[in-house]
Amino acid sequence: MIVEAGGDDFAALIAGRAPRALALPDTPIEAAEVLQMLADLAARVRATFSPAAWLIVEAGEIVGLCSVVRTPADGVIEIGYGIAPSRRGRGCAGRAVADLVAWARQTPGITALTADTAPENRASHQVLARNGFVQIGERIDPEDGRLICWRHGLGRM
Repeated sequence: MIVEAGGDDFAALIAGRAPRALALPDTPIEAAEVLQMLADLAARVRATFSPAAWLIVEAGEIVGLCSVVRTPADGVIEIGYGIAPSRRGRGCAGRAVADLVAWARQTPGITALTADTAPENRASHQVLARNGFVQIGERIDPEDGRLICWRHGLGRM
């Protein structure tokens, strides 16, 4: 399940504490500096669009995060997600992406979801493909190098 994440949630995670009445996995979701970057990103996106980030929650435990990567344009929302290393391979990312697709379908004005993956990230390729995303091309990112671009038209092309 995905639960909208706010600034207080990120502050708790950065401090190594579980927000709300939730538990944390036995391995960190991300390093504190990455969590801070995600908190800053969410705050920037939240200035013009909300929700900007979600906690991925399984059985009362925060197992990961998903975010809107940049302010949506023309109804298209780019997403990113990550799962704590000790919780990978259990279907958590797939269920979270399915929840994001369902949310997007019910949200007026959203026409598509997009995501980028590293070519070697086969697990993420499977998560996206199983949730109806299709590969639409590749691009070169100055920081991350070659990326595969994915899109889900939400049944409204």
